[in-house]
Amino acid sequence: MQRIIAALALSGASAFVAPVAKTSAVARASDATETAAPAKTGFTYADLKALAKEQNPIVGYFDPLELGDKDFWEQGNEATIGFLREAEIKHGRVA
Repeated sequence: MQRIIAALALSGASAFVAPVAKTSAVARASDATETAAPAKTGFTYADLKALAKEQNPIVGYFDPLELGDKDFWEQGNEATIGFLREAEIKHGRVA
């Protein structure tokens, strides 16, 4: 029993140590910029309606408060839709 306690006391606590990266951050960043495809900026209102109809053709697009058509904080409709989708995901609802 004393040997086990001594071995545990002398061993390092690897759970609290950050993992070490194998390659440098500069090399990874340059590789990612060369091969990465351009990301889509966001959903438009028409994209949102089409996606809803594709995923659930019976209900389709359901937005009784018409939040998908709003412009929060004057950042555009795509930013508003992105904010609402992220909030739904964050709070555990189906987005």
